[in-house]
Amino acid sequence: MGRKLPPFAAVRAFEATARRMSIKAAADELCLTPSAVSHQIRALESFLDTQLFERSGNRLALTLTGETYAGKLTNLLDSIQDQTEAVREGPRVLRVLSTPGFAARWLVPRLSRLDFARDIRLRVSNGAPSLDFATNDADVVIQWSDRPSPGLIVEPLMASARYPVISPALRTREDVRRPEDLLRLTLIYDETDDAWSEWFAEAGLIDADLPPGPTFPNCELSTTMVEQQQGVSLAYDAVARGTIASGRLERLFDIELLPISIYSVACQETRANDPRISAFREWLRQEADAEGILPEPHARAAE
Repeated sequence: MGRKLPPFAAVRAFEATARRMSIKAAADELCLTPSAVSHQIRALESFLDTQLFERSGNRLALTLTGETYAGKLTNLLDSIQDQTEAVREGPRVLRVLSTPGFAARWLVPRLSRLDFARDIRLRVSNGAPSLDFATNDADVVIQWSDRPSPGLIVEPLMASARYPVISPALRTREDVRRPEDLLRLTLIYDETDDAWSEWFAEAGLIDADLPPGPTFPNCELSTTMVEQQQGVSLAYDAVARGTIASGRLERLFDIELLPISIYSVACQETRANDPRISAFREWLRQEADAEGILPEPHARAAE
């Protein structure tokens, strides 16, 4: 026997109205008139032989059945959209969203070792990673911190110690030899998890009078400023070691803060077994493990 499915137009009209709780907003989204949307909803209620909305004048409220049905339809339509986009873009596309610092300092230098990248088209975007996979246009998100999120798999990827870095030219010009020498330089502060006070305390300078300096929302901006000889920042070893190896930055002193978990990899639970996504996640873990930066279970997460 064939499937007994409701009219797809009626399903879309109901789901959009339930999601927005407005017939007019749903009509605008679907490029229909409000009367057409109302007609489609009534057609669906007739097909189901049940009421989906309580109506009082122009006010709408979902019935218990309508609320349950709407939630399932939203997930179903999201999945259809994902699969449709995957077909339109081609099966070889893998969309990765990450922070600017992770992309520039860690991911890009290692992509030549990503063997399966020759079989797919990797598309990397950066900015402020969002875990809203319905709107972020991503298959995989590499984000700061590793808080769990419903419907997602979030795997800790990196744990890292932190220490000051400086450009070689600035270190020579300012004759930086001791931790207290940093107090006469420009310090660069971290909007997310600044730790200069902790580091100076580890260096024996408790309650040091810290000099002023700019505050940045991500480590890429901080690192770029240091490379341009404009100050000193606290860098995460897992991200900065490649730049240090290149000679563009130098680590200052042997004093470092205890490792904390800083990055994680997130994807939708429903797509975790997608061959492209699972292969990319496994490659990330292997690279991090080879460098000894996979977090221990007890590692403190960055806030």
